[in-house]
Amino acid sequence: MASERKFIAENTRRVLLKEYLMKEVTRAGFGGLDVQRTPMGTRVTLITERPGIIIGRRGAAIKNLTRAIEDDFNFDNPQVEVQEVDNPNLNAQIMAEKLAFALERGWHFRRAGHSTIRRVMDNGARGCHIIIAGKLTGQRHRTEKFKEGYIKFCGEPKLQDVDKGYAVAKLKPGVIGVTVEIMRPNSKLPDEIDVTSPVEAAEKFPELASLMEKKDDFRPVELKSEAAPVEEPVEEPAAEPEAPAEAEEPVVEAENQEGEQ
Repeated sequence: MASERKFIAENTRRVLLKEYLMKEVTRAGFGGLDVQRTPMGTRVTLITERPGIIIGRRGAAIKNLTRAIEDDFNFDNPQVEVQEVDNPNLNAQIMAEKLAFALERGWHFRRAGHSTIRRVMDNGARGCHIIIAGKLTGQRHRTEKFKEGYIKFCGEPKLQDVDKGYAVAKLKPGVIGVTVEIMRPNSKLPDEIDVTSPVEAAEKFPELASLMEKKDDFRPVELKSEAAPVEEPVEEPAAEPEAPAEAEEPVVEAENQEGEQ
């Protein structure tokens, strides 16, 4: 139980750190956080849209951020690294924050949802799924979903290829939650396979060249076509023999017998 409590406490501390950084670097566009423990200390990689705002003039802002992480969250010798996101339109967390900010500025939720999903798909994403939940049009809570392209909801492709982000929009009627899921452009599904020719396979895998030379092992199987049924010759019924013609001799004999009488 001691080890389990240790894992829970460590994950709880990382979640609190993520929430703190999301509030502190909102202007810079928070795109993700990666915390790794090293022999030299704790490496905190911060992914943002505008890294210059986090670093500050002469590194003053990042020094204050490092000091706060060490004092408030008790991380040993934290080393904060700022990494710029390659394409902000394909980062789910950044797009969720932009969508929430658009709702706070007064955009209609349908207009904001369709505009966000169109921007994501135009940048090459395989699929996008947006969920907006809260008091959208009245005092009753409702949920609206926007989906385009191909998206996975479970299994290993969901964990490996789908990026998820969450943000909150604070409006007068209440709080609206925004969830954005983006399927990356380079994601490959298990059912997508490429068949390589024997020549290319021999170049990529030289150890298989000897096996490729054996014709018996790699001879394509010839499908035997079903032979057409052979028609058996129909035997014609033999013609009945003609009855032999009656001989005329008995008639002559009969006439002779009558003459003798």
